[in-house]
Amino acid sequence: MVFKEQTFHGLEPEMEIEIANRASVEAAVANALAVAGGIDASDVEVTMENDQIVLSGTVGTVGEIERATAVAKAVEGVHAVQNRILLGSSLDGPH
Repeated sequence: MVFKEQTFHGLEPEMEIEIANRASVEAAVANALAVAGGIDASDVEVTMENDQIVLSGTVGTVGEIERATAVAKAVEGVHAVQNRILLGSSLDGPH
């Protein structure tokens, strides 16, 4: 039997362990945001790019944006947070 050396076209594939770890950190941050007080994170998406957590979506106040960053940074395994959350406009605002 002849074994060929592995060749990759473009980027070398990620190890499954790295993918599983990334998914567990994303889930931990999303759960922390869901149960944290002072923030409605129902429209916030959590992803991991390189070694940092990226928060995107919308919240109602500037305070919630700051709170989301603080909550994400407090999660074990998070080394850096990039916050791309924007202020959302309420459809049920004052008439």
